[in-house]
Amino acid sequence: MAQHDYINKKPAGRKNTKQAPAKKPFPILLVVITVLLVGGFAYGLWFIKNNADPELVEQQAHPKTAEKVEIAKPRAPKFIEEIKEHEIQVEVREIEQKGPYVMQCGSFRTHAQAETLKAKIAFAGLISEIKKTTGTNGVWYKVRLGPYKTKRQAESDKNKLKRVHVVSCGIWGWT
Repeated sequence: MAQHDYINKKPAGRKNTKQAPAKKPFPILLVVITVLLVGGFAYGLWFIKNNADPELVEQQAHPKTAEKVEIAKPRAPKFIEEIKEHEIQVEVREIEQKGPYVMQCGSFRTHAQAETLKAKIAFAGLISEIKKTTGTNGVWYKVRLGPYKTKRQAESDKNKLKRVHVVSCGIWGWT
C-alpha cells in the first residue's frame, strides 16, 4: 500500500471561498475628535495669554533676589560646661585572685581515649597534659589544661575548645 501524505493534503471538496476583508474607509469620527482636541488646546493657550495678570508675569520673568538672613547658632546649656569642668575621683581597687586555675576536659579508663581527646585539643591550638591517677576505683587518665593565672584566661580557652566541639571541660582551682 502506498504511503499517503495526510498533513499536506488539501481537502478535496472544498475550494478556497474566503475573500480578503474589504478595506475600511478612514473613520471620519477620528478626524473630528482630533480637530476638536487641537482646537481646544489652541484656544486654551490663547485664553491664558490674553487674560494673564501683567504684574504677576513681570514678577515671574524678573524675580527679586532675597536677602540672606543669618541664623544664630544655638548656645550650649550651662550644665554641659559644668560637667566638662567637673573632675571625678574614683577609687580603683584590685580584685583579689583566688589563685591559679586548671581546666579538666575528660577522665578516661584507657590511655588511648585520653590521647584522642588530647589530639582534639591540640587541633584547637592548645596544649594539654594527661595525668595518671590511682584511686579506690582504679586507674584514671585525666586530660588537663593549665595552670591559668585568672579565670578569664581559662574561660577564653574553654570557648576555643567549644568551637571544635569539646564541651565537657570544667574549671577548678588548682591544688
